[in-house]
Amino acid sequence: MLYIVATPIGNLEDMTLRGIRILKEVNYIFAEDTRVTKKLLNHFEIENVVYRYDEFTKMHQITNIINLLKEGKDIALVTDAGTPCISDPGYELVDAAHKEGLKVVPIPGASALTASASVAGLSMRRFCFEGFLPKKKGRQTLLKSLAHEERTIIIYESPFRIEKTLRDIEEFIGIREIVIIREITKIYEEIMRGSTTELIERLSKNPIKGEIVLLVKGLED
Repeated sequence: MLYIVATPIGNLEDMTLRGIRILKEVNYIFAEDTRVTKKLLNHFEIENVVYRYDEFTKMHQITNIINLLKEGKDIALVTDAGTPCISDPGYELVDAAHKEGLKVVPIPGASALTASASVAGLSMRRFCFEGFLPKKKGRQTLLKSLAHEERTIIIYESPFRIEKTLRDIEEFIGIREIVIIREITKIYEEIMRGSTTELIERLSKNPIKGEIVLLVKGLED
C-alpha cells in the first residue's frame, strides 16, 4: 500500500498516533528532504529507511516506488511539513499508483491550508487555493483573473515576497480585506488582519519572517 502521511507543520505534538504507527510499520519512507524527515523520525524513535522524493528525483522514483508496491511492499510518502501533494511533490506518484490499480491510503493530519482557514475569520463555505503564485511569468495574468473571484482566495507566500504580493493584489485585484497568518503552530505564530493598504503600511515598517498563508476576502456584491 501507498500511504500519504501528513506530518507536523511546526508543533511536533500535532503528529497523529496513526501517522507514527504507519511510519514505523511501512517498509520504506520517501521524503521531500531526508534530513528534515529524519529529525521527525528520531523524535518519535522511528527506525526506518528514508529515501528522497522531490521535484528532482520524482521521475526516477515513481518507477521505483511503483515496482516496490507491486512486490507487496508498504510505502509512506511524506513532505517536509504538512500534508503531501498540497503544493508539494507527490500527485504524479499517486496518479501512477491509481492507474496501476494499487491501493492509496490517506493518513490525515496537519495542513497549513486548513489550519489557517479555520482561524482567519473569513467565510470558508467556498474558497479557492492558488498555492504559491508565479514569481514572474503569468503572475499578473493570474492576479487579474482573480479580480472578480467571490470565494475566499488562499495563497502560500514567502516573507521575502509578501509585501510585493500585497501591492500586486491591491493593483490587480483591488483593496480587499486580508488575513496574514505566519508561523502557524510555531512559537511565533501570528494572525494579522486588515485591508491591503493597512497591511502594506504595517509590513513596510515592521517586516515579518516565517512561512506565510495569505487569505484574501472574496468580492462582495
